[in-house]
Amino acid sequence: MTGMRSLLLLLALVSMPGAAQTARARARDLGVAPGVFSPGPANAITDVAGVRVGHATLVIGDSIRTGVTAILPHAGNLFFDRVPAAVHIGNAFGKIVGSSQVEELGELETPILLTCTLCVWRAADALVDELLAQPGMERVGSINPVIGETNDGALNAIRTRPVGRDAVREALAAAAADPGGGPVREGSVGAGTGTVAYQWKGGIGTSSRLLPVSLGRWTVGVLVQSNFGGVLQVLGAPVGRELGKYAFKPDVAPERGDGSIMIVVATDAPLSERNLKRLAARAIMGLARTGSSASNGSGDYVIAFSTAKEVRRVLVSPSAAAPPRTLRPTSEVTNDDMSGLFQGVVEATEEAIYNSLFMATSVTSRGRTVDAIPLDRVREILARFRVAGR
Repeated sequence: MTGMRSLLLLLALVSMPGAAQTARARARDLGVAPGVFSPGPANAITDVAGVRVGHATLVIGDSIRTGVTAILPHAGNLFFDRVPAAVHIGNAFGKIVGSSQVEELGELETPILLTCTLCVWRAADALVDELLAQPGMERVGSINPVIGETNDGALNAIRTRPVGRDAVREALAAAAADPGGGPVREGSVGAGTGTVAYQWKGGIGTSSRLLPVSLGRWTVGVLVQSNFGGVLQVLGAPVGRELGKYAFKPDVAPERGDGSIMIVVATDAPLSERNLKRLAARAIMGLARTGSSASNGSGDYVIAFSTAKEVRRVLVSPSAAAPPRTLRPTSEVTNDDMSGLFQGVVEATEEAIYNSLFMATSVTSRGRTVDAIPLDRVREILARFRVAGR
């Protein structure tokens, strides 16, 4: 039944108006390579060893355009093998679930799910069901699902709250089946199916940076769900202005740059929750580089975690005998060695946002089409302002 449902959704996507489009490209294919550090092999969040990503895309009839994106920090049971984590808020117009416990305890005990605004609670409920059914979880009486969201109501019948157990299960299964280290599907997929960014079709985007040996050889990866506004610029070139779509333009008065973005940051550097929060804060700088001003109606959230085994928090199953109380030794990157990671996350966030736009395809819903940004025009503008390949 699940396979048939996925097939029907795929056929619906293929038959959508505007689905047949010119080939899309990642930022580097256009000569857009922000910063000074090199990306990892896949230029994706999955360059951080162990991180896996899966999508469930919902395209139903002429009105449902949404989905779920799941991010797994590692392949084990996160409840018993927790990773340090932190949340940073650029502007808190959003409904992120589970952030208060992450803020208090500084750790992540479930996969991260991204979805649509009115779907977060159903996604959280479904995620809890899936996790409680896992072996060894029979006596667990409290769990903290972490769900991020953006409002895709411009293209999605969001009041129907279409995301449920099937979509969450599909996204988790796709992430679990991901071997890791490879490319991540970007654009109008998963939680990015119905999103809009800078008045063009937004979506899922990802990028990574591999620090030089002299800076620790750590990897930092970013995945975004872009659904926000502002005045788009690419490496400083005023792309939004040149294309005639930007916030506060007089003849598009309703456009105020509102919307939201979820930014997920992963690193293999051994960081405490304190330095993860500092790392997450720098991701907002990458967002700003693309032209966002974090408007009043924008929910701008960053969730950062470390996969390093040196900083894992290992719990004993409730069914096992309680161990004696002991101190847990950890090793972590010092404050003085954080600057390279700060630079890396700024660069990777900026590029991930460009990828979310450049890889997105036009989507039609209820008679309205949100176009993908025209890459031929983007190339022309970059060439005119002499920024491509900079």
